Amino acid sequence: MERVVVTGVGMVTPVGVGTAPSFDALIAGKSGVGPITLFDADERYPTRIAAEVKDFDPTLFMEKKKLKEVSRFIPFALAATKMALEEADLGLTDEERERTGVFIGVGMGGLENLEKCTLTLEHKGPGRISPYFIPSLIANMAAGQVSIEYGFRGPSFAHTSACSSSAHALGEALRWIQYGRAEVMVAGGAEATIAPIGIAGFAAMFALSRRNDDPTRASRPWDVDRDGFVCGEGAGTLILESLSRAKRRGAKILAEITGYAATSDAYHITKPAEGGHGAVRSMRDALKDARLNPDQIGYVNAHGTSTPPGDVAEAKAMVEVFGSHATDKHLWVSSTKSMMGHLLGAAGAVESAVCVQELARGIV
Repeated sequence: MERVVVTGVGMVTPVGVGTAPSFDALIAGKSGVGPITLFDADERYPTRIAAEVKDFDPTLFMEKKKLKEVSRFIPFALAATKMALEEADLGLTDEERERTGVFIGVGMGGLENLEKCTLTLEHKGPGRISPYFIPSLIANMAAGQVSIEYGFRGPSFAHTSACSSSAHALGEALRWIQYGRAEVMVAGGAEATIAPIGIAGFAAMFALSRRNDDPTRASRPWDVDRDGFVCGEGAGTLILESLSRAKRRGAKILAEITGYAATSDAYHITKPAEGGHGAVRSMRDALKDARLNPDQIGYVNAHGTSTPPGDVAEAKAMVEVFGSHATDKHLWVSSTKSMMGHLLGAAGAVESAVCVQELARGIV
């Protein structure tokens, strides 16, 4: 099978617009969490904090007149992809564009537009619904808009599996190149759910932190006083390329992706299986796929959402998989959600991009 490398990375996150600003902020320990500004989160909301993307100008990444056609997650995806493509400098031929695919994982899509148009329907009637309503919110349109923008005519679709959406998008893009179906894949994730219905919905599940008086320290993975995750937004894109193509063109290789696995707990709609057994199987299968032993792993960017049951299950899973390599403190583990919040469907891609930067810079 083909070996697969990363030649470009782009990030739009609550701690920075751009890969370098985002990573620099993380290394400095800067939190992107604060009071919600995207809507009026008054006292009726038990959670009034979130990790919003700040100072984002969508007109830098798409035509102003087209903004009415999209929900917030789509410009995020276009921005992260533009950055990644600029770094990769692929030099694609027309023939290669025929086989270049776009997999962008999205968990919920244009939630804010769904809410707005529902209110428009209720108060003004069906005649006032925008013809762009459906295309603006469906999850696959992040990949679709990227494909249209750059003329990538290979496979284009969204993987939707909640918080695993973009991790699955990366893994499946890896497979397309490994099996020789493509030499280049654009893979990542995008999400923007900081809207009244989104915050109210997650709060109703008792999933969100209610530490409104201390937002920058609200997301605290593994802390004994953790009380839920903080909703974040943003996008991450990685350019995956076959090693042979990257070498032929003299590309700067940022990292190699060597293993991938996916499992299901088949247990509960939100709670992880006891002892993190699903995560154990997934990590072991990924290690097997990569032909690596547990003691060869130096760092894990954990899911670490700051939820009471989730963090315990994940910690147990890591101990089960890595054993003394972890308990004797030879394995570095962190959760960047402590600063960026939980980017939901975009989390896997953004955190993979963070890992690539850690490798490239030699800093955890």
